[in-house]
Amino acid sequence: MINELDFFNKATLRICSSLDIGEVAQECLDYLTSYIPLDGVMMSYYNEKTNSFVIMAIKSALPLNTKIKIISMPPEAPRLLQRVKNTVRIFNMTEEYLIPFTIWKALGVVDKSSLVLFTWSKGHRLGQIDFFVNGRNRYTEEHARLINLLYNPFCIAMANSLQYQDIVNIKDLFSDDIRQMRHELKQASDTEIIGSGGGLRHVMEAVSQVAPLTTPVLLLGETGVGKEIIANKIHYSSPRKDGPFVKINCGAIPEGLIDSELFGHEKGAFTGAISRQYGRFERAHKGTIFLDEVGDLPASVQVRLLRVLQEKEIERVGGTKPVKVDVRVIAATHGDLESMVREGAFREDLWFRLNVFPIHIPPLRERKSDIPMLIHYFIMNKSRELNLRINPELAPGAMERLMAYDWPGNVRELQNIVERALIQMRITDPSRPISFDEFPSAADSTAGRFGPERDRMLLPLNQAVKLHIQAALVRTGGRIQGKDGAAELLQINANTLRHRMRTLGIPFGRQQKKLKATCVKNGHQYPIDIPRPNSYNINK
Repeated sequence: MINELDFFNKATLRICSSLDIGEVAQECLDYLTSYIPLDGVMMSYYNEKTNSFVIMAIKSALPLNTKIKIISMPPEAPRLLQRVKNTVRIFNMTEEYLIPFTIWKALGVVDKSSLVLFTWSKGHRLGQIDFFVNGRNRYTEEHARLINLLYNPFCIAMANSLQYQDIVNIKDLFSDDIRQMRHELKQASDTEIIGSGGGLRHVMEAVSQVAPLTTPVLLLGETGVGKEIIANKIHYSSPRKDGPFVKINCGAIPEGLIDSELFGHEKGAFTGAISRQYGRFERAHKGTIFLDEVGDLPASVQVRLLRVLQEKEIERVGGTKPVKVDVRVIAATHGDLESMVREGAFREDLWFRLNVFPIHIPPLRERKSDIPMLIHYFIMNKSRELNLRINPELAPGAMERLMAYDWPGNVRELQNIVERALIQMRITDPSRPISFDEFPSAADSTAGRFGPERDRMLLPLNQAVKLHIQAALVRTGGRIQGKDGAAELLQINANTLRHRMRTLGIPFGRQQKKLKATCVKNGHQYPIDIPRPNSYNINK
């Protein structure tokens, strides 16, 4: 007499013991042999699109054609399968039934008996499990009743296996995509950087020295000089080239989110944190993280970054345990971090940690010999993107016009100028040479950007930004947020503006007793005291 409860419990443990359906089939074969006549177990499912059965796993003591994985069905198979309602069916003579006969004929065995368990989930057919034995008329209703006891565990195992296989397939697909993307990035990094033998020669020498190491690198240079390209070169020339390369612009993330973005958060750490999220540092494990505009980091995040550099560990927002990370840090900024340290806007200990190996990337006006090569490169690439049939040539005098310009926007500005000229040429006359007629001459650009006096005093960038923000506050009466506020006038997020004001030492809110502005005349700064407006405006 079979103890059905004991039979069910032990069988269920074996059926649900693994997501590998092949292991499940073997466990079932080993266990059920003691209860029913059994030479093998086969698990399969019907593919409606191809009208075929797909074999997921087969374990057998009989010689079978196990190389075959997909078995095509006759045209009437879909209609016959719609009639299947029973949970377990006995097929003691397979030649009398079209679908079992087709399957077993393809596998090389016809003289056999089968118990077939049809699995369903939420009204959808999952698949079927064939318990088979050599010879005819071997199975009885009692055998079918025993197998029917295991209907629910087999449905769970089949559903889990199919979903697991979908996840594996998606993972493989993403892995292929990632490998392809890394290959493309590697090819891009292997291409020679324009100017590496000219104005960027010293930069590339520094890159070759530091790339094989794990030392933090600080890239310094004006906006548009190509700091991200140099960071790419360092990563893909390093032993970490097969690891992740994560980029983040520190100035583009609101202050309230940057902790979570960089270091991740635990479930329930704050309102809306419905699950654990891994930060950029964890995603960059065994690779490199590029922190662009690192000078915009708030003071609290600077402390966390210092811990990463010193202890090689992070702590998620809302977490209690440190997480070890192996990440190389490449930082970049267009600002003067040394001045920010003196003003107390940037931590001195973090500055020392980041400034181990600084690389200064010269602006384009200091390496004008690279301009002809850059123009040729941009024309060639942008012509391909715009589907121009030929690479246009430059009109006489065009190169001299470009060489005479000071390029305050650096390589990015040059690229935009070339692209704009190609778009205009494509619309008007694709055959004419590029003249850059609409481009300002050297004299015009100098007068327009620097005034009539070439040798007039130039303010440091942070000071110029500070003056600009102060002027906006004066115009808006101290209002920061809301309609007609300084944030709207400057077209930036209000939180970002407050962060910049704190960084630059511009008081606001309760800290502000008097609005102070500064005017510049004849190269000298003159303070202007503005009476403080109503306090409610300051905090808005």
